[in-house]
Amino acid sequence: MRTLLSAVLLCAAVLPTRPAPRAAEPVAQPNDNRKAAGIRRGDTLFLRFVVTRARWYPESDSAAPLVVEAIAEEGRPPQIPAPLIRVAAGTPIVASVRNALTDSTVTVHGLQTRPAATWDSLRLAPGESRTVRFTPGAAGTYAYWTAVGKVDWDVRERETTGGAFIVDSAGARTDDRVFVINIWGEPKDSATYRNALAINGKSWPYTERLDVTLGDSMRARVVNASIRMHPMHLHGFYFRVDARGDGRGDTTFAPSARRLAVTEDMVAGSTMTIGWYADRPGNWLLHCHLAFHVIPEGAVLDQLSPDSVHAPHALSGDASVHMAGLILGITVHPRSGWTEPARHDPRTLRLLVQEGKRRGRSERAMGYVLQTGAEPPAPDSVQIGGPVLVMTRGRPTDVTVVNHLPEPTGVHWHGVELESYSDGVVGWSGGPGRVAPPIAPNDSFVAHLTLPRAGTFIYHTHLGDLVQLTSGLYGAIVVLEPGQTFDPTTDHVYVAGWDGTADPPSILVNGDSVLPPVVFAARKSHRLRFVNIGAAVYVRATLARDTSLVKWREVAKDGADYPPERVTLRRAELVMDVGEVYDAVFDARDPGEYVLTLATVASPRHQSVRRQKIVVR
Repeated sequence: MRTLLSAVLLCAAVLPTRPAPRAAEPVAQPNDNRKAAGIRRGDTLFLRFVVTRARWYPESDSAAPLVVEAIAEEGRPPQIPAPLIRVAAGTPIVASVRNALTDSTVTVHGLQTRPAATWDSLRLAPGESRTVRFTPGAAGTYAYWTAVGKVDWDVRERETTGGAFIVDSAGARTDDRVFVINIWGEPKDSATYRNALAINGKSWPYTERLDVTLGDSMRARVVNASIRMHPMHLHGFYFRVDARGDGRGDTTFAPSARRLAVTEDMVAGSTMTIGWYADRPGNWLLHCHLAFHVIPEGAVLDQLSPDSVHAPHALSGDASVHMAGLILGITVHPRSGWTEPARHDPRTLRLLVQEGKRRGRSERAMGYVLQTGAEPPAPDSVQIGGPVLVMTRGRPTDVTVVNHLPEPTGVHWHGVELESYSDGVVGWSGGPGRVAPPIAPNDSFVAHLTLPRAGTFIYHTHLGDLVQLTSGLYGAIVVLEPGQTFDPTTDHVYVAGWDGTADPPSILVNGDSVLPPVVFAARKSHRLRFVNIGAAVYVRATLARDTSLVKWREVAKDGADYPPERVTLRRAELVMDVGEVYDAVFDARDPGEYVLTLATVASPRHQSVRRQKIVVR
């Protein structure tokens, strides 16, 4: 088995150097999922697919290609992702598949009626063709995919054959966009990997740019056609989660049950349908929040090893260089006459980015320090993770970020609805003629924050992501309603981050590996605010008494309150993907001792566990 860090590195954004392919191999075309496959005859859709090998250019078309398996419609070029299947509910489908490979069997999954408890499979020997007939079933977003040969997922990933299968209800809108995530990878040697990650067949900065006009509504379906989890994060806006699925089934939520999010976990094979409203112009991103899926080093060096995460490209001021992988760029164009809303009487904060003496497992110790008086703190003082920034809904806040590091940095205000220029993506945030610069050593940048809602949010580095993030450059933001004050006796913040890049990862909670015991006042409601801002892996939070989980109410995600019908008493357990934030309320009715546990979700050998004793009295 690969260790955890190696498994994540295997999916890092890398375009490998490959031997020159044979001329007979066709070029796989990036599939933007705007045109559905097949031919309609009468009331029936006929699909004719072929599984073949192809040359794939996930980055520049002038770079060395990968030779991969791909699916094509007969007589047409292969596509990555696989051709879009899109039909109206009730349409009969006749699908034929031909295995054009001469050396491998293929197994096709997902050409079946939905919902389905299991994947139907169609196994084809080299040169064999098979035909299936079925009706698509319930409306929703699904997936289909092909496995080639006997795949050992511990040593090779070949996930270029997955695609979207959409069933539309009668009269449904079909102007949504469809985005499919594919990954491919295999070891090059014991320490380096050949890999590629793509959205609709391309990797940043070669992914499609989405152009939207101010005031437009966007609806998108996202399909994770890989075996890795991807926490998909939208900058600057909330999206409404309309439906979620596992590839075999799909659930559309009633309007009253639809929640908001800025980061949504997508496990292997899962789907989601989301909608959002573009109410502010500028450049924004939709991307996977795993640091290993958006780092640039491999894309420049043509390989990725555990040592290459320190490559200098990560600190470039060019967004096409310091990011790579699973990223979509979104530009919201202003309408004629639009002006930035006035900001009156902003509160001011001064946040210092500093480095101190090494501690723990991380090779460096970086942190944010909030200046509280006229005199700045000592230049080597560091707080890991950063201080909780307490703000007030409706009160504009200007944060002057002063960089005392020996390298540039940038700060992203995760989940905060703000102007694009302040969003913190170096070389991208902003608009024509005015994009956010790197914050150079001994320089500063003023972020103008708008705070339209109360909730829990994050601030963290967005440059040199892996090293700076795992060295401590992250923290929580708590936005309160006007008139409220932050009361640490009933309001408790838990921020989980990585302590360096060592494998397996070790997490720190509020910057420490040992959590001091705390007292919760009895007969009061306590709000627990949980943040996972590690480089990768899930973190599970539980609250137990005498080894049995108690109950709490989950009340918010990513700073947005849940719909009332979702706020129910449930087991005190939640699992956070990277970049997700959850708020839970625990009513401390019964005096006694409790244990709060935050732990990485992994095998017992690789778990990092942090516990806190809570005494209710």
